[in-house]
Amino acid sequence: MKKLNCSRSFLLAVALLASALTFTGCDNKDSDAPSGAYAEDGVFVLNEGNFRESNASISFYSNSTGQAEQSIFKKENQGRLLGDVVQDMELVGNRAFIVMNNSNKIEVVNAATFQSVGVIEGLSAPRYFVALNNEKGYVTEWFPPKEDWSYHRGRVSVIDLRTYKVVKTIEVDVQPEQLLLAGGNLYVANAGSPLVHVIDTGSDMVIKTIEVAYGPNSLVLDRNNNLWVLSSGNKDWNAPASEHTAGALSKINIANNTVTSTITFPDPTASASKLLINGDKDTLYFLYSGGVHQLSISASAPSTTPLIDRTFYGLGVDPVTGNIYGADENSFAGDGTVYIYDPQGNQTGSFKAGIGPNGFVFN
Repeated sequence: MKKLNCSRSFLLAVALLASALTFTGCDNKDSDAPSGAYAEDGVFVLNEGNFRESNASISFYSNSTGQAEQSIFKKENQGRLLGDVVQDMELVGNRAFIVMNNSNKIEVVNAATFQSVGVIEGLSAPRYFVALNNEKGYVTEWFPPKEDWSYHRGRVSVIDLRTYKVVKTIEVDVQPEQLLLAGGNLYVANAGSPLVHVIDTGSDMVIKTIEVAYGPNSLVLDRNNNLWVLSSGNKDWNAPASEHTAGALSKINIANNTVTSTITFPDPTASASKLLINGDKDTLYFLYSGGVHQLSISASAPSTTPLIDRTFYGLGVDPVTGNIYGADENSFAGDGTVYIYDPQGNQTGSFKAGIGPNGFVFN
């Protein structure tokens, strides 16, 4: 029997129950360029927090001062807590959309002041968000597991970013994760299957499914307009290693939505996640087998040694400097630490973050 991916972030969805969609919002929309305390050059750190303890937070690290400010949402919103499990954040004009996985909502804030401008509620275990423009966005959602702990097919919800209302839902496959917009289409990685769904952003209908290695979880677009999909492989931790399947990188031609090459990883017991690309869009980065790996988009074989030989929970690559950010979650026992490396993998600094740092958004 195949088992679905079971990393900590995947297991967070187990206790979630869907509820009716409600709406809270106000009239602050995209108009002027952001200006405020968090508009400067820096990086937002997404701190997951402890599951069911509603202590998720966001830190802001200033590149100019080299200092990190903690819990900026709470600070800028009269002590209001952000919620339970920060999963993702997307900057859209002068707004930031913060996906709260176990709170079943998306918090919307002014990106420069971090003051709340709206809340999209009633979602079902939202995972990742992407905006087509200032008026339309998409979010992946899971559903509660079945009695045998397998998962229902997930969905992509279409959101009107003017009203903060869900206007349509699109069924995809099991455990939909990251999304990517390219060539007029939305690509959805379904981590509980070997499929990537292709959705036409004009009709918001599925027009194709692409089969890749099992467990696609993250996607990037390179300088040649090729889509790269990172798959973890299928891991049944109750079965012998011989029954595991290896993770892989699949390259897809978005002109015809076909897989043109696959780079399979050597260790079927090792998972791969957090695929990123540098600002020049010619070098891939990802977490694999206890390290940060780097791979040219022209490579035809997997990297054999990590660029950074250290286990991280979160990963980021600054699109301007090429610096690499690795997040140590400290076993969720307290504040995590972020380590900064230059593009060659040499550590240049570190700073404290909140509980369970899992991702980065560069300003």
